[in-house]
Parts: sequence; structure tokens; C-alpha cells
Amino acid sequence: MKVVRLSRQWLSIIYQKPIQEHEKVSEESIHIPIMPNEIMDLLQVQAGKTIVDGTFGGGGHSALFLEHVGAEGLLIGLDRDPLAIERGGKRFLDSASLHAANYADLPEILDVLKIESVDGILLDLGLSSDQLADNERGFSYHAEGDLDLRFNPNEGLPAWKLLEKANEKNLANIIYDFGEERMSRVIARRICEQRRVRPIRTADDLAQLLRRTVPRSKNHSIDPATRTFQALRIAVNEELKWLQVALKRLPGCLNIGGRIAILSFHSLEDRMVKQAFLADERLKILTKKPLRPSEEEEQTNSRSRSAKLRVAERVR
Repeated sequence: MKVVRLSRQWLSIIYQKPIQEHEKVSEESIHIPIMPNEIMDLLQVQAGKTIVDGTFGGGGHSALFLEHVGAEGLLIGLDRDPLAIERGGKRFLDSASLHAANYADLPEILDVLKIESVDGILLDLGLSSDQLADNERGFSYHAEGDLDLRFNPNEGLPAWKLLEKANEKNLANIIYDFGEERMSRVIARRICEQRRVRPIRTADDLAQLLRRTVPRSKNHSIDPATRTFQALRIAVNEELKWLQVALKRLPGCLNIGGRIAILSFHSLEDRMVKQAFLADERLKILTKKPLRPSEEEEQTNSRSRSAKLRVAERVR
């Protein structure tokens, strides 16, 4: 295993031989890739091409890319979650170039690999099923481990510490701005009241408080905890900040005719992608409206229901 140390505080790992066994990481991923056929077609994944999976996750999309680019092509996989990259290293061994890195840092990764530009880039901005299934990280509402919510457990503050330290006004702003939760002030007040009695440490602690605070909408299946969990996850990972950086930097990594595809899962992300594509003179938009999963896919994979896919091509 070759490790390249870069100037920023992350590691780029190119797997050239099997890594040592990790007791917390299984080689098998339970994640199901979303809209795989649409993404393969629109990115024009073909033999000999260089494709970047900027959100490697469970490797579902990457596995499809590898099948099509063949031995003459190259798959580059990035993920902020080091466990995803470790799992991917066991699965793909030396067939892909995998990096524990932020997708916004793709230009630096390409510099390390001595690659000027690529043919396609995918960003899937949703959580992976593997992260939701990890009971120690707090992504699931029923997790009994710490309410962490960080993609990289070695960066930033965990969500439970944010709940412990932030004042009521800042909490309300986070929940409203990143979760679009109309009851943000009430929720922030209840969190501050609760932490004076007993700290909110686990996902289950927070989910129960939210369900007591936010009434469930009639004829709507969304869990009352959904928007607040989304807001805290976005906050601790600075997701919108890094997406904004990537939308400026990644088009410059494409060959002329290369394409970028982005799967978003809430209006904040989708709005940013739409506006960035429209404003970037280097790009030609290929999806006038975002593509949605088919009814069949929504029935077989419930996590695809909120997905929106936008694709653009580098022309200048």
C-alpha cells in the first residue's frame, strides 16, 4: 500500500496490495447504487476512459464504472470516510485508485497521479447504507452509539459536542438554515433545556426528544427527526461549503466533452448544483430538469425517492 502525504491534513491512499484486516470493516457493502443506468448512459462510461467517483461510499457505482472502462481505463475513487476507502481497498485491491479525501480536493489528487484531466465525474451526495448501518456513528435515528455524524471521525467536532456547546440562537439557525425546519427555535430551546438535565449523547436520545417536540404531519411519512438530523450532519461536515468549492473546481478537471453528474437529495444541494451549472460558462447543461428515479427503482430502493440527478458537459 502506497501512502502519499499531501500538504493538507488528509491522506491519499493508492491501493497496490491487500491492506491489513480491520476489525470494524467488512469487505461487503450493503449500499445499493441509485440511478445506475441513467448515470452510466449520461456519463458515457466506455472502455479506456478515466472516471472519478467522488463519493465512493459502498463502491456500487464504482463497480459499474470498472466493468466498462476496462483495463485500458482508470477509476479514481474518493471519499471523506476512511472506512469506506478501507472497505473499497479490500474489494477492489489494485483495480482502482482509491483516496481518503474530500471530493473538492480532486485537482490535488490528479496532480499526485500526474493526470491532467478526466472524462467523467460523479458526486452522490447522499448517505450510504453502510454509514446508516454503523451503530457507532449516529447516522441512524435508532443508533445507540454516540451522535457523531461526521464522515471522517478524525475531522471536526461530533454532533453531540455541537449540541453541548452551541448557544440556543446558533442551534436554531443551524436547524433552520440546513434543515429547513420551521420549528427550529422550539427545537433549539428544548435541546438547551434537556442538556441542563442530561446531555444528549446518542442518536436515539435526540430522536426521542424531536418526536416529543415536532408533531408528525398528517398524511406524511417523514420522521419528525429527519430535518434536524440533516441539519446537524450538514453542519459538522460543512457539506454545503465543500459542495460550493467543488462546483467551482471540478469542471476544470474535465476534458473537453467530459461530463459531471451530481445526485442530490434535498433542495439546498439541488439548488446549488442548478445555479452553479447555469452560471459556469465552461458547462453545457444536459438535464434541463433534474432526472428522478423510476417508479420501479423507488419501490425496490426507498432511499432513492428523494434523489435528483443533474448532468453537465465541459464545452469550453
